[in-house]
Amino acid sequence: MDFRLLIRHRLKKLGIEQRDLAEATQVTESYISQLLTGKKPPPAPERTDIYDKMEMFLRLPAGKLATLAELQRMDALKRKLADPPTPLFKEVRELILAKCEPSKEQPIRAMFEKEPFGALERLVTQKLLDVVKRVTKEELADENWLRLVARLTDRSYKQMRVSALEFLEADIFTVSVENCVTFLDPLIESWDIDLATFGMEIVLNRHLAPGHPKKFGFVELEPATSVDEEPGLQAFLEDPDLRGDATAKEIEFLKKLRFTLERPTPLYYYRELQNLRDPLHFRRATREEKRVTQRRR
Repeated sequence: MDFRLLIRHRLKKLGIEQRDLAEATQVTESYISQLLTGKKPPPAPERTDIYDKMEMFLRLPAGKLATLAELQRMDALKRKLADPPTPLFKEVRELILAKCEPSKEQPIRAMFEKEPFGALERLVTQKLLDVVKRVTKEELADENWLRLVARLTDRSYKQMRVSALEFLEADIFTVSVENCVTFLDPLIESWDIDLATFGMEIVLNRHLAPGHPKKFGFVELEPATSVDEEPGLQAFLEDPDLRGDATAKEIEFLKKLRFTLERPTPLYYYRELQNLRDPLHFRRATREEKRVTQRRR
């Protein structure tokens, strides 16, 4: 049975209103309504306690709703592949640049504008999201932390729980202005990047992330000799709709990618493959560069 249909069926059978379900799961009635009408996708089961609360309140077997929600998410993922990624909202870019080290803001702004949503802008946005999502995920069960952020952003506790769930679902292709205003703006004090090594330092608001290091580094490392394959990569390779005609060389490249924070999804590897094939992301080597390469062989 469909995720939304099952919830509606149980509400009707038990004589319960949507507002009662919202109260039991500690989210807004509007969020429950949007879940049941399909305006909001079901959140990832591993990131929330909402399914446990729903199942207990609706007297459903443990794990039933989470399983149906995951199936619906995978169907939505496959449909989403047909849609090309869109650049960031202008307001999102401005907020990110406002947090940049002042001495580097102008040159980095020029790079962003020269290649809209190019490799540098995606890298910076991804790292900022990784860090803030990590803090948010770790603090999600802390009611005091959620209430503190809610006060800072003029929201209620229930609204903040909903906002947190939606933010954890966002990626660099879907992050919204509201996501940034609610989480990136208050949590990030500043960020800096070394344009030679692409090493990043991200300084967090010590009042909102007291138990976390103030600075995070992004370092590219040589692949370890023996590393477990990412679950997201395994799912990507097992799904013919996502893997498509990926070559052995391309798959080997994807296997060498390393991550230290959030785990990548199958969709990430699909888009990384498309980026690898996009000629706009690469330039032809000059004759001098080719000669240097040949001498090194």
